[in-house]
Amino acid sequence: MESEQRLKRKRIYRPYSRAQFLSRRSLILCLSFFVFLMFLSSERFPIRTVSFHPVVSVPSLSILSKNSLQDSFHAKLRFPLRVEDRVLFPDHLLLLVSDKIDEAEKLDCVYHKVLNHKDVVRQRVFSVDEFDGFRSVVRCPLPPWNYSADAGLMWRGHGVDYSLSLRSNRTVHSWDRLVYEAAFDGKTAVVFAKGLNLRPHKESDPNRFMCQFGLKNSDEEDEGFAVMTEAIVAAQEVVRCSLPSSIRNNPDSAQGIRVTVVLASRNDVKHVRMPSAVRFRNSRSYDHRRNRMRHKENIAMPSVAKLYNSKSYQTKRNDGKFELCACTMLWNQAPALREWIMYHTWLGVERWFIYDNNSDDGIQDVIEELDFQDYNVSRHTWPWIKTQEAGFSHCALRARNECKWVGFFDVDEFYYFPRHHRRGLPGQNLLRSLVANYSSSRMIAEIRTACHSFGPSGLSSPPLQGVTVGYTCRLQSPERHKSIVRPDVLNETLLNVVHHFQLKKGFRYLNVPENSIIINHYKYQVWETFRAKFFRRVATYVVDWQENQNQGSKDRAPGLGTEAIEPPNWRKQFCEVWDTGLRDFVLANLADPAAGSLPWEKSLL
Repeated sequence: MESEQRLKRKRIYRPYSRAQFLSRRSLILCLSFFVFLMFLSSERFPIRTVSFHPVVSVPSLSILSKNSLQDSFHAKLRFPLRVEDRVLFPDHLLLLVSDKIDEAEKLDCVYHKVLNHKDVVRQRVFSVDEFDGFRSVVRCPLPPWNYSADAGLMWRGHGVDYSLSLRSNRTVHSWDRLVYEAAFDGKTAVVFAKGLNLRPHKESDPNRFMCQFGLKNSDEEDEGFAVMTEAIVAAQEVVRCSLPSSIRNNPDSAQGIRVTVVLASRNDVKHVRMPSAVRFRNSRSYDHRRNRMRHKENIAMPSVAKLYNSKSYQTKRNDGKFELCACTMLWNQAPALREWIMYHTWLGVERWFIYDNNSDDGIQDVIEELDFQDYNVSRHTWPWIKTQEAGFSHCALRARNECKWVGFFDVDEFYYFPRHHRRGLPGQNLLRSLVANYSSSRMIAEIRTACHSFGPSGLSSPPLQGVTVGYTCRLQSPERHKSIVRPDVLNETLLNVVHHFQLKKGFRYLNVPENSIIINHYKYQVWETFRAKFFRRVATYVVDWQENQNQGSKDRAPGLGTEAIEPPNWRKQFCEVWDTGLRDFVLANLADPAAGSLPWEKSLL
């Protein structure tokens, strides 16, 4: 009996003993870990190995303080950023980084002297943006004189320079000639390239091009594998190629694969095609040299473009498509967004695609505010300057599975329905109702609307209630037009001239009468606003204001010249007809009955 009670007591107290043992063991491990941290922070034992990426620095006194220890971890635990590619633009250096960057304000661009890499200059980054869901873009100042554009990145306050050691690819691409974007489109890939020198607004011979998939960085030592496919169509900056069968059967296998355009020699265009696959080890290998000699006339363009099988672009909406969406490309137009989006949402636009061409005026904050107010707005970082047509082609692909119709127009352009206003009819959802009438048409795939260009209307400062109310004087005759298109029936080339797209055979456009619908284009606003627009345009084939070309074009301000100097009597120019139609339309339908304020004014409070 006594032995049984003794065994029972052992069974009862054994867990306690084990727990006590584990508690002591945990305490010892924790103390050992803190000692290790003290070892890392000690100046007597500095760690300088490049392979050790985290930079941990914990002051010894902070061990006694839980809060200071946590703060030290968040502030000092930094992983070096890997720069995949660099693109040199006329006014900045663009870095493509394979990391998500949350604290851009703590990041520096690092430049090394051309002949002495120990001589380093650091400058703060211009901006950081998320890009394509998998990479970030960092905009850096141009390198100082005699310093290389082969720049790296460093966290501010770190003394260890990882920027040189982590740059396996040190190539700096010129923006004049570069493959910069690529996207899946069914069984094909759409590739965007700068420097093809194709004729504007015209289709080109696709036999001049091929696409190469799986391109490795030229200085990587690991073995690469490139697959070639033929181009199907080509126009402007867009080349469409068939996908390799391995990628077509398993798109997920192509996540992050690099793609470029291969220019075939003119002599071989009609007769000789490159092989479907080329295997190479590295730039020094015999196989690679042999293939280069065999196809030396066929030149692969430098590329920063990668293919990603983004589900958001490929998957159709479960609850059906939006009837009407809108897409625009802009640069530093944040103050104009609220009025433009709120007004056209009231007219029936349900989804917004904003292609941001390197803005630095706080546009993200405006878009987040609009999205918080249930305006369905998304911002897409588009860092490629003067590529509006290509950007619109990219947007058409992106919107096709979400939208029945997509309008392509600018943030200073507003649709107006004069006939409905004169008859006192309701104005809400008028634009969506218009396009919905043609959604089932077997012929109509584009609706074109003429534009009236408005001037400063005697004002010398921006109108407080917005452009639709403030500007009321315009030119007599319409200038150009803008379009709303069905993205599912666009031509395979995605050819567009900003104002309209080329359609598939069998479809045509519809010109709506001016007395039914018109666009008020607030092109020539007060000088303060117009001057900000003066320095750069986003369209590919439209010259910037300051360039001495095509000064008689409708894309320029007549008589303005090439300098951002306010002409005499600017506020009275471009005024031939007083037109208060849209102003009265807006005030009658959208103004608060008691206060007279407009929705976009409330959002500014």
